[in-house]
Amino acid sequence: MNNQLDFRTGIRDTIPTAFGYIGIGLAFGIVARGGGHGPLITLLMSLLAYSGTAQFIIVSMIAASSAYISIIFAVLMVSARMILVSMTVAPYFRKESMWRNVWLGTLITDETFALTMSKLNYTNHRLSFTWLNAANIFAYSIWALASLVGNLVGSLIPNPNAFGLDFALVAMFIGLLYLQIIGDRRMGLLLQGIVVAIVCVLMYLGLIFIPSSVLVLVVTITSCLLGMGVKHVFF
Repeated sequence: MNNQLDFRTGIRDTIPTAFGYIGIGLAFGIVARGGGHGPLITLLMSLLAYSGTAQFIIVSMIAASSAYISIIFAVLMVSARMILVSMTVAPYFRKESMWRNVWLGTLITDETFALTMSKLNYTNHRLSFTWLNAANIFAYSIWALASLVGNLVGSLIPNPNAFGLDFALVAMFIGLLYLQIIGDRRMGLLLQGIVVAIVCVLMYLGLIFIPSSVLVLVVTITSCLLGMGVKHVFF
């Protein structure tokens, strides 16, 4: 990763995260095939919904004959965290038009957001529409293609977990977290380690007491508040 913010660099910076998209995309395609959804429906779901967690929820709830309003509400709850993501990125694009901001917000994901936060450490906290647009489009294309391929070969891979596909996304986020920690020179490793520990503890407790549909949103807000408190009091 470097300080360049052109289209080609956006694609190149996103390539390492593509493996996570490929793994989970294939897994989703296989699950969709098992739920009776053909290649066209699977591809359209990835292009229109474009949310790994939400798409798995959609497929499972359709299989359970859930009401459409319940499916829509569940997807909205799971995707509510993207409001925080968009609010964090938006200040870097104040000079862009509303439609450009809407376009970026439409395609941004957890992965490209994490990539963006790491990129800031190399660009003196600057971003460009061209760079993030390239990252978003590349990730979007890989996800849709992987979902389609997964659906087409679904009958040949009855158990994707046997190939470690279920761990691909986790491994990708571990890598992005590592890059963020070593790249952020404004905060010491001790403070970052404390914040990571806070998130882990809250996620563990949240899995016990908080519904999974809002867990990430609640933990994100709480961790940010606690992290700011720790920084101002002890650092």
